[in-house]
Amino acid sequence: MGTVLGILLCDKNIPVRIWGYDRRQLARIEKERENSKFLPGHKLPADLIFESDDRRIMSGANLIISAVPCQFIRSVWTRLKEHVPGDVPIVSVAKGVENKTLLRPTQILTEILELKRNAGLVVLSGPTIADELARKLPATACAAAYDEKLAKQVQQTFSVPWFRVYTNTDVVGVELAGAMKNIIAIAAGIIDGTSVGNNAKAALLTRGLAEITRLGIACGAKPQTFAGLTGLGDLVTTCISPTGRNRSFGERIGKGQSTEQAQKFTESVVEGVATCKSVVALARRYNVEMPITKAVYQVLFNNKPVKQAIEDLMTRKLKAE
Repeated sequence: MGTVLGILLCDKNIPVRIWGYDRRQLARIEKERENSKFLPGHKLPADLIFESDDRRIMSGANLIISAVPCQFIRSVWTRLKEHVPGDVPIVSVAKGVENKTLLRPTQILTEILELKRNAGLVVLSGPTIADELARKLPATACAAAYDEKLAKQVQQTFSVPWFRVYTNTDVVGVELAGAMKNIIAIAAGIIDGTSVGNNAKAALLTRGLAEITRLGIACGAKPQTFAGLTGLGDLVTTCISPTGRNRSFGERIGKGQSTEQAQKFTESVVEGVATCKSVVALARRYNVEMPITKAVYQVLFNNKPVKQAIEDLMTRKLKAE
């Protein structure tokens, strides 16, 4: 996502520098002018600059994009902290919940950078498959911030004819929706892998959204957020995309692979795996019923057979919708 947004901003003649923790990988991308590991087939603009120096990457910046996977945000930003300008907004595109602390990405950044109530932080989230964005296919997203003026500034920065950005002030809801949909996407992949049909998948998405919304509201989110782009929109995209990491990972589980085998097959981070642990803990903390999430957890971490997990979900006590 960081690479895609770099391409987008370069197309708007906005100077962009990309940093990475691995100097050798960054040098390879710069030389090849292609992020072949995460975004193969898309040549990078000639004016996209790569910088591995922690201090120089921040020098003169007027906007910072944090595209670090959730479980690595703390280590990366602790490293970069001393070089971060105090008045530069940070746009977070990570989707997840930290395992040890159960904090969302902007909460982690707030803690590390010692900010006041997410000051200067914006979440950019929505149904945004990176490959489709790189091909400039029509897409939408939300820029969410407590500061509506800042959200509008980010909206203007990233909006182009093929990428429409809306604003939102529900940071909690937008981040939790983006994190939790990855768990449901793993379940959707499991359904695809076991070939149990479209009726089952439709039920999964519907009831999955219901439990995502329940936990979100318990955490202080607005109910309407989960019916929007960052809720239902992102959930649908992630659960149907043939290239989505979480859905594809789940499909391999459904076809009989173990969690370890399915993870080894995927070069990039499958956020839904780690997030599943965090969300189960959050559900326990807020006493929220999340049967699908718990079923995914049992399959991934307790070796519960997929067939048994599906049967247990289908034979739960009957109730009103």
